[in-house]
Amino acid sequence: MNGSAIAGRERPFATLRRFTQRASMSPTERCELCSVSLPDGHRHVLEMAERRVICACDGCALRFQDVVGGRFQLIPRDGRALPDFRLTDARWESLALPINMAFFCHNSSTGKITALYPSSAGATESLLSLATWEALVADNPILASMKPDVEALLVNRVAGAHQYYIAPIDVCYELVGLIRMHWRGLSGGEAVWREIEAFFARLEASCV
Repeated sequence: MNGSAIAGRERPFATLRRFTQRASMSPTERCELCSVSLPDGHRHVLEMAERRVICACDGCALRFQDVVGGRFQLIPRDGRALPDFRLTDARWESLALPINMAFFCHNSSTGKITALYPSSAGATESLLSLATWEALVADNPILASMKPDVEALLVNRVAGAHQYYIAPIDVCYELVGLIRMHWRGLSGGEAVWREIEAFFARLEASCV
């Protein structure tokens, strides 16, 4: 694995701020492409140049369905649970991540696999070697179906959990924002762990 980058990279934090700020926003959100008001559960698209998650109405979002190489990519709605995912303790430890929770996404602009793990300060980014990712795909061929940029492998191994998902990238940033918002003290406090448990329960229930 290559060395970790400081969490304050502008693009990941620009996306993260969008999710942490929503708790204090007006209940009425608007499509950032046409300004129509949005319901709860609206769609998101990824602006590729800035790697920015954008709120969109169904009409605007569906314009980017199946578009390849465009300015925007439609972020899928649903995650997929991976109950048979193969990841040994030794291989996980070889990633040298400081916590047992992370998500891994293929960045089509750089051609690299990026690992991001949440913390009280936000998201910290690491680069995975191609060989490490290819070994994971060899053990878990379903990862080859993961859409670049807009889907990620989300891993939760906290407190003995073994939860693995192919998750929409906006859902992964939602988790990071949730942890940043609720973390208290050195250990996080009871509230943040309740929020994390509820998050994964929601994700599990929403998986196709």
